[in-house]
Amino acid sequence: MVLPHWCLLWLLLPLTSRTQKLPTRDEELFQMQIRDKAFFHDSSVIPDGAEINSYLFRDTAKRYFFVVEEDNTPLSVTVTPCDAPLEWKLRLQELPEETSAEGSGDPEPLEQQKQQVTNEEGTELFSYKGNDVEYFLSSSSPSGLYQLELLSTEKDTHFKVYATTTPESDQPYPELPYDPRVDVTSLGRTTITLAWKPSPTASLLKQPIEYCVVINKEHNFKSLCAVEAKLSADDAFMMAPKPGLDFSPFDFAHFGFPSDNLSKERNFLAKPSPKLGRHVYWRPKVDIQKICIGNKNIFTISDLKPDTQYYFDIFVVNANSNMSTAYVGTFARTKEEAKQKTVELKDGRVTDVFVKRKGAKFLRFAPVSSHQKVTIFIHSCLDTVQIQVRRDGKLLLSQNVEGVRQFQLRGKPKAKYVIRLKGNKKGASLLKILASTKPSKQAFPSLPEDTRIKAFDKLRTCSSVTVAWLGTQERNKFCIYKKEVDDNYTEDQKKREQNQCLGPDTRKKSEKVLCKYFHSQNLQKAVTTETIQGLEPGRSYLLDVYVIGHGGHSVKYQSKVVKTRKLC
Repeated sequence: MVLPHWCLLWLLLPLTSRTQKLPTRDEELFQMQIRDKAFFHDSSVIPDGAEINSYLFRDTAKRYFFVVEEDNTPLSVTVTPCDAPLEWKLRLQELPEETSAEGSGDPEPLEQQKQQVTNEEGTELFSYKGNDVEYFLSSSSPSGLYQLELLSTEKDTHFKVYATTTPESDQPYPELPYDPRVDVTSLGRTTITLAWKPSPTASLLKQPIEYCVVINKEHNFKSLCAVEAKLSADDAFMMAPKPGLDFSPFDFAHFGFPSDNLSKERNFLAKPSPKLGRHVYWRPKVDIQKICIGNKNIFTISDLKPDTQYYFDIFVVNANSNMSTAYVGTFARTKEEAKQKTVELKDGRVTDVFVKRKGAKFLRFAPVSSHQKVTIFIHSCLDTVQIQVRRDGKLLLSQNVEGVRQFQLRGKPKAKYVIRLKGNKKGASLLKILASTKPSKQAFPSLPEDTRIKAFDKLRTCSSVTVAWLGTQERNKFCIYKKEVDDNYTEDQKKREQNQCLGPDTRKKSEKVLCKYFHSQNLQKAVTTETIQGLEPGRSYLLDVYVIGHGGHSVKYQSKVVKTRKLC
C-alpha cells in the first residue's frame, strides 16, 4: 500500500536532534526503495545518489524534500526537463525543534509538525526557468531540510531529478571531450556519416559507455530524456492519470515514464502497442529515430531521403548509471538527386543551406511585386564560399564570402535572380541566406569590418584579463563567454570551433560572463572593453563574443585564447 506523500516523508524523517539523510545509502530501506520504482514515483523523498523520473501536471506544482544532516556537506542537484520548459526552485528550511506545548518533551502531533515546515517558505538557494539540463552545485552546504519545487506552465510533462551529497566520487553523467561537436564526414543522397571525439569517461575514468544517435527533421535535442519523451508522446501521454486519483504501481509503469525498450532502435513510423485496460487513440509517430551503437564514435546513417535536411544528436550514456550527456548537435542536407534542383527563396525568410566539398547549390529568388532594390544577406558559418548572382541571365555579382556579408542589387520589374553558391576545397560548408526587397528589415546583426577580440597584455593579472572588440552604429546586444582550455590549444583547434551559426544557446550557462548593449554614431568610438575576473592563475581560456540582432539571429566574433599570469 502506498503511503500519502506527507505521511511517508515524516515517517522517514524523525524530527530529532540526530536527523538522518533521506534515505541513507547504507540502510536496507534505501535498497528496497531502489528496487521498488513505484515507491519513488509516489514519494516526496529524493534519494541520495539515484536519479528519479516523475510527472508534472500543467500548472500544478510538485515538491520534493531531502535532508542534509551535517554542515559543510557537498551538494549537487540536477533537473532534466524532458519535453517542456520547467520552473524550479531549491529552498533551505530549518528543521523544527523537538518540543511540545506542555513542555513534557513529547513530540508534537505529526500533523502539527508537517504544518510547521510546509508553512515556512525557507531561504531560496537557486531558481531556473527553461528547458536546459540545469544544476545546483555547492561544495559546502549547511545542514537542514531542502525543498525542491517544480512547475510546468506549458503542458503535462515528465522530468528527471538527481541529487547527491558526494558529487566528486559519483560522477554519474558522462564527460564530454574538449571539442563536443558532431562532424559530418561523408554526405550522400541517402547516407550521411557522422564522427565525434570520444568521451573521457571511457578512456580516463575507465567506465563503460555507449553512444546513441538521434535523427529527426525538426530540431536538435538538449537531452536524451527529451528524445524519449518525443518517441513515446503518442502512447505515453494519452495515458496520463487525472489529478486526485490514487496511483497504483501498475499506473506508474505505464503513464508517461520511458520504458526499457526505448534504448532499442525505433522505426520512423512504428505503431504503439495498446496498453491493458486503457483505450488509446493511435496517431502516426513523429519522424524521429534513435539508434544506440555501442562505444564506436563514427556512424553511417542510411535510408535517408535525398535533398532533405536532417538534425543529428549524439548522446553518451554511462552504462553503469544509465545517465547521459548530449554532444553539440549538427544538421546537414542530404545530397540532391542527379538532376540539379533549385531552391526557392522566400522574400524576407532565412534559409539554411548545406554545400558539399567542391559542390555547388543553386537558389532562385523571384519577387512577387515590383521592387527598386534587392538586399542579399549571407552568413557563412564555417569556411569561405563563393557567391554568384545573375538577374535574368546577366551576371551582377561574383565574390568570396566569409562570415556575414550584405549585398544590395538594383531591382528590375518582374526580374528573376539565380544565386549560385560554390563550396571550397577544404570541406563542406554551412550557411544561412536571406533575400529581401525590403532593405530596412535587418534579420542579421550588422558587424564591423574587424571582428577580432583584442587582449591587453599589460592588463593581465593572475585572476583576470581585459579584452576589447569593435561595434557598429546600430545598437546591438553583445554576450561574452569563456571556457578553460589546455595550454597546447592550437589555432587549428580554435578554427574547428568557428561555426559562427552556433549561437549562445549551445553554450553552458556556467560559461557566460555577461551581456551588454552598446553602439556609437562615431565608428572610431564604437569600441568596448571588458575585464573578465574570477580566473585561475596560469590557465588558458577561450573567449567568444556573440552579437545578437533584433530578429534573434546571432553571429560569433573570431575566438580568442588568453592566458592569465602564473605569478603576480
